[in-house]
Amino acid sequence: MPWNLMTLSKMEMPVSLAEGLKILERDQFCCKYCGLDGRASFENALVMSVDFVVPRARSGKKDPSNLVACCRPCNMIKGKKVYKSFDDAKKHVLARREEMHQAWESKRARPAARAASA
Repeated sequence: MPWNLMTLSKMEMPVSLAEGLKILERDQFCCKYCGLDGRASFENALVMSVDFVVPRARSGKKDPSNLVACCRPCNMIKGKKVYKSFDDAKKHVLARREEMHQAWESKRARPAARAASA
């Protein structure tokens, strides 16, 4: 086990490939936050990972009940914050994804509007 230099205590190792595959198989290779199907395409499979519901940085345990299949975008959005429940985390991730999607759509529409007016 490696040492956490901040607390001078031992930390569990990250999820191994075999452990991660078990979690992905249990969750049918679908992101538990947004529902992305990791089996639908190679590109989707590339972004699948395993998320600690209670992050390791917040003393989350490497226990199957604390691990879920997750796409990397949702994992990045969720970050290291601890939520009251998994459902609260899911609501936050989905709301943030929608905000990001709306911002992307509005920026994408601007160049098209300028080209039409020119």
